[in-house]
Amino acid sequence: MQQDVWAPKKAITIADFFIVGAMKSGTTTLHNMLHAHPDIFMAKDELFYFDMDDIAQHPDFIFQNKSGLQTTDVKHDEEGYWHWYQSQFSKAREGQLKGEDSTTYLCSELAIARIAKLKPDAKIVVMLRQPSLRAYSHYWHMVRAGRAGYSFEDTLRFQPQLLLQRSDYSTQLNMLYRYFPRQQVKVILFEHFIVEPEQILTEICQFLDVDEQKLPADSLHIHANKGQTPKFLKLHLLKCRLFRGAVSNMYNSHFTEAPKNRPLNIFERIYRLCNPMVNTPSKKITQSHKQLLDDYFSKVMPDINELTGLDAYQIWFGEREK
Repeated sequence: MQQDVWAPKKAITIADFFIVGAMKSGTTTLHNMLHAHPDIFMAKDELFYFDMDDIAQHPDFIFQNKSGLQTTDVKHDEEGYWHWYQSQFSKAREGQLKGEDSTTYLCSELAIARIAKLKPDAKIVVMLRQPSLRAYSHYWHMVRAGRAGYSFEDTLRFQPQLLLQRSDYSTQLNMLYRYFPRQQVKVILFEHFIVEPEQILTEICQFLDVDEQKLPADSLHIHANKGQTPKFLKLHLLKCRLFRGAVSNMYNSHFTEAPKNRPLNIFERIYRLCNPMVNTPSKKITQSHKQLLDDYFSKVMPDINELTGLDAYQIWFGEREK
């Protein structure tokens, strides 16, 4: 019988709490705010450890080699890459609460099941954003990362699941509650977070059992992921379609090296000179696209208030009939 690589024989370090998503809902800002707390240590960047072989969530972890396609998988390493995972917490001081932030976990049952198996008392923080606006922000994230080959409208027409799946919060929360009791899950709405950051941080600190009074005063002013956009969008999308494979190969050492910025190759340097990333804000979603997505999401998550314990439906969709 094959050894269960998700049941290591020796004691290992697992995060005490997880910020699991949703993507583009303020998780990186929350990550940085909590890391400022002296009793909390956050692993740097997103680890993607527990869903490394979930190819539905990580198509960029599929690599082409001489024998065909291969995915990052703990089966390829005798110790299951645990040495890499534990190294992400090596600088934590004794007594600090350890946390990690990986926004793909909320959509991955593989990840949630593995976390529940290894750390059944883990606390889970979920941040949710108006689903249509989250999907639109996700698109621009894909543009910046070189993963979008079409306009937002054409992506909805040709590859809708790329944007819609991670906004299907009802499905995600129902799955999460199968593995973790609700008292171990804290759901935060992005819309509350940006209006009342101090109150939300206080609630999260209380949820994690750390003293909110120890948070530095300037932690409330931390913001992250202020994205840039390419100067010539159509040229950028064409380049993304033509060189899509090059993006995937950038991730083939994710679980063997500490996260770091990799130098650009010669082609990328020349391209950046011709089409630089600029600080011009991305365009706002059109009213027709917002209406289309709101109509869809309001139908597929009529139970979102019950699942979150919050007035999410009214905040996101107004007084629509459920």
